[in-house]
Amino acid sequence: MKRFVIVAGEASGDILGASLIQHLKELYPDAQFEGIGGPLMIQEGLLSLYPMDRLSVMGLVEVLGRLRELLKIRKHLFNHCVETCPDAFIGIDSPDFNLPLERRLRNKAIKTVHYVSPSVWAWRQKRIFKIKKSVDLMLALFPFETGIYKQHNIPVTCVGHTLADEIPLHSDKVQARLELGIDLVDHEPVFAILPGSRRGEVARLAPLFAETMKQLKQVCPDAKFVLPAANDDRRNQIEGVLREADIDALVVDGQSRTVMAASDAILLASGTAALEAMLVKRPMVVAYRFTKLTYAIMSRMLKVPYVSLPNLLANQMLVPELLQDDATPENLANHLIETWEHFSEDESVRATYLSLHHTLRLNAGETAALAVQHLIEKK
Repeated sequence: MKRFVIVAGEASGDILGASLIQHLKELYPDAQFEGIGGPLMIQEGLLSLYPMDRLSVMGLVEVLGRLRELLKIRKHLFNHCVETCPDAFIGIDSPDFNLPLERRLRNKAIKTVHYVSPSVWAWRQKRIFKIKKSVDLMLALFPFETGIYKQHNIPVTCVGHTLADEIPLHSDKVQARLELGIDLVDHEPVFAILPGSRRGEVARLAPLFAETMKQLKQVCPDAKFVLPAANDDRRNQIEGVLREADIDALVVDGQSRTVMAASDAILLASGTAALEAMLVKRPMVVAYRFTKLTYAIMSRMLKVPYVSLPNLLANQMLVPELLQDDATPENLANHLIETWEHFSEDESVRATYLSLHHTLRLNAGETAALAVQHLIEKK
C-alpha cells in the first residue's frame, strides 16, 4: 500500500492537490493520503492534520506574526514523516514552508516532490541551489519555467495547469448569468470584482475596489457588480466594506469562475485568479497592494517586467497591472473601461488567450501523478 503526505497552503494548491490525489488513486487504489489540505483534497480522501488556512499567509512582513505557529506545524510534519516513512512527500506551492521541510526529509531518504515552481526566474534566483538540495522532482505548471531546472540538472516535468483542463475553451456568459440569477433582459454591464481570498489582502483591496466601483458607476450608471466570497469570513468582511461604502452589489458564496464567466470585465487581485480570468477569456485589470515594507523589499528583488500570469505567459503586457501607488480608484476604473472596450474590438487579445489555454491543457493531474509514480518506482 502506497502512502503519501501532501501539504498545500492555499486554495489554488487545494485545487491542484485534489486533482493529483484523484489520479494517484487511479494508479494506487488503496493509497493513503495525509498532510494539510482544503475541502477539495479532503473530499478526495486526504486526512488533514491541520486546517489549511493556518498556512495561508502572504508577504515577508506578515509571516513574522505567525512564525512560531508555522515552525511548530512544520516540526510536527517532519517528525510524523520520519516516523511513518511515506513513499513520497509532496509540497504544493507555499515554498517558504515546504522547501525547508522537503530538504530535511530528503536528507532522511524520503523522496520529495515540489508541485508549482517557485518564481526563481523572477526573484531570489539563488534559491535554485536550495531547491536542488530539497527536491527529487519539480512539477512545473508552465513551459517557460522548466529551463532553469534543466540548466541545473534538477528533474522537472511540466504538467500544465488543472484549471486549463477544467475550464472550457469557450465560457458561456448567458448560462453563467442564469446560474447567478442575473437578469438577461437588460443590457447593463456586469463587472466581476475579486479582492482576494485572504483576510489581509481583502482588508487592503476591498476598500480600494469599492471606491473603484463608485468611479465605474459615474461612467456606467447602470453597471452591476458581482463579488465571490471564498468563505463565510470573507463574505462578512466584503459585505462590511460594501455597507460602509454604500454600494449595492451581489455577493455570492464561492463560484468565482461562474462570476468571471458572467461578467463583461473583471477587476481582481494578482494571483491564480488572473490565470482563471484568462482561461475564462474575459478582459481584466490586475491590481495589488502590499504593505509598504514588503513592497519595498520585493520591488528591489524582482527580475521580470510583469507580475500577472497572463503577461508572464504571453511575455507581453496582455492585461494592465496596477500595483501599489498606481492602484488608485480612478486608474483602476479608467483602465477597466478601456480594457473592456478594447477587448470587444480587438480579436488579437482573445486569440492570445485561446492559444495560451491550449498550451496549458496537458491533463495536469494525470501528468503529475504519472511523474510521481515514475519517481517512486524507478530503481
